[in-house]
Amino acid sequence: MENWLLELTTHGYLHMPAVLAERYFPSGVLVAFLRNNEIWLAPLRGPAAGGLLLKQRNARGDRSVLLSEVLPSPTPPGYRRAVWDEEQGVLRIARDPTLEHTS
Repeated sequence: MENWLLELTTHGYLHMPAVLAERYFPSGVLVAFLRNNEIWLAPLRGPAAGGLLLKQRNARGDRSVLLSEVLPSPTPPGYRRAVWDEEQGVLRIARDPTLEHTS
């Protein structure tokens, strides 16, 4: 399983690197929901299905998605551990921030 460290901003945006977005969310559209103590992101086939749009953040192709409407209030910002769950076909993200981060 691939592990990632993703940032949730104070405004409720989740940032993800281009390689993660391209590999698991190629249509640029996803659905987000809470399951147990995790945020699950599932790819959709295209914008006709609705869902949340991944927006390009920079020239490298890194993406952001606004999750504030899905997250309970208050949800603290910070870095979260994430793992791709092949069996479920979802990116599973810890709801609680981790003390580890990247600079």
